[in-house]
Amino acid sequence: MPSFIAKFDRFAGLDTESGSSLWLGRTAFVFLALMVAAAPHSIAATQIAWGCGTLATVARFVVAKQRPKIRLLDVAFFSYFGWSVISGIFSYEPAISLDQLRGVALFLVFYFAIWNLRNVRAAYFFAVLMVVSCSVNLVWTPVERYIGRGVEVQGIAPDSPLAKALLYDGDTLLRADGKKLHTPQDLLDALRQHSSVRVLFYRPDFEFTVTVNSADLLPGESAEQQLGFTSWEKSHNWRSQGFYNHYATYAEMLQLVAAMIFGLIVANIGRRREEEYAEPSSAFARFGRLFSSTPFLAAALALACLALLFTVTRASQLGFMVAALVIVLLSAKKKLLIAAFVVAIPVIFGGLLFLHESHDVGFFDSKDDSTKYREMMWRDGYRLLTESPRHLLVGVGMNSFQKHWEEWGMFDKGWQPMGHFHSTPVQLAVERGVPELLLWLCVLFCLARIFLRGLRDARGKDAHRFGVLLGASGALVGFTTSGLVHWNLGDSEVAMVFFLIMAFGVAAARPSVAEKSTLAENTAD
Repeated sequence: MPSFIAKFDRFAGLDTESGSSLWLGRTAFVFLALMVAAAPHSIAATQIAWGCGTLATVARFVVAKQRPKIRLLDVAFFSYFGWSVISGIFSYEPAISLDQLRGVALFLVFYFAIWNLRNVRAAYFFAVLMVVSCSVNLVWTPVERYIGRGVEVQGIAPDSPLAKALLYDGDTLLRADGKKLHTPQDLLDALRQHSSVRVLFYRPDFEFTVTVNSADLLPGESAEQQLGFTSWEKSHNWRSQGFYNHYATYAEMLQLVAAMIFGLIVANIGRRREEEYAEPSSAFARFGRLFSSTPFLAAALALACLALLFTVTRASQLGFMVAALVIVLLSAKKKLLIAAFVVAIPVIFGGLLFLHESHDVGFFDSKDDSTKYREMMWRDGYRLLTESPRHLLVGVGMNSFQKHWEEWGMFDKGWQPMGHFHSTPVQLAVERGVPELLLWLCVLFCLARIFLRGLRDARGKDAHRFGVLLGASGALVGFTTSGLVHWNLGDSEVAMVFFLIMAFGVAAARPSVAEKSTLAENTAD
């Protein structure tokens, strides 16, 4: 046990610490590991680990009397948060907008991670840990699709209880009063116990809830006859969402993790066989060798691409394609670039065919309802932003449109459902003003500059470091690309994964600082 603890301390960069500072550092490092493992699956577990780990980290700063060193990225991040506070104060609905600062403060995930990543070994370990953890839902996604779910009904009679609840042929019944439905008998049993049942059903591409009344049951012996349809089967057609509650969240998380996987694979190509994970006798080394091997990473990437395809989320798919292209270009491997294009062509055409067959839409389809909705929201956003100097400076306030949408003539004057602006730049500018958008772009620029400098220094020297930097660079570009048509920065689960990966990249970009300086000097550049 003492030997393991000593190796753990060296691995976590805590071997020079002692006393309460050492134990607080160990605690924070363990909670960071728990957070990274939970991030691809559960927002609740992720936030609990983050909260506990942050308390330990802050306590360690107090005990050790250390102060973080302020750098350009820090100025950009905290200015971004500060302008959100100013926007909230001048919002049309200050109480609502200031309450939204909890979501803006998620950037502190980056600082929790970077303050506890003291060397490249730890950054690489956590990058691989995130991939391994994500592999659980990557394996489950095709298995779940093969098994099927719910009760997909066909041949609904006009006078049936399902028809009276406005259900159509092809709808999939998922839950009755919160309980999963596996067969029509499950729904019939629920209706026999209650006069009415709230039924959650899936209809591409949305889930709705309707009320089915027991008084509308038809005579008959079987559940199908009494419910009024001719046939049913398990549904195998829906937008995969992993362990999250929405396919867009899952898709955005997938494209970030897939970019990291691809970066690690590209860095492995051409690596000398004798180049091993640091400390070959440690448990961390065995973990690294097992799960960072090219065969495992290739399998994980294939499953990630398949799961991303099953989400049928075009912006995230495009984001990953752009990320992969950037990773190949940054690797400066000409043969890999040629091979990537050869592989990409059939994959892209296959994806387009799947998209058309499963949802009858093209990749860029102006007739698609979701595209029309985005165009409507962008028009509303541009109109709101430009109608007042106040809006240009501090925006209208986060979520203030919830109470003012009628007077602002939004959502096609109420004919369309209430939503958001479906674009990170538009959302930031309209809600918090153009300065907030510029500050966010400054954050992205600082991260890109750090990664590019790190890549130049790591090329040909350290495959582990190079792989993490390639993956983080791809994730940065992919996240920014999909954010043009997704409000992905406002999705808490996605934002936390993004900031964790950015921390991995920044830690890998500065190995000399991470290895030789104190914790206080290991903040972002």
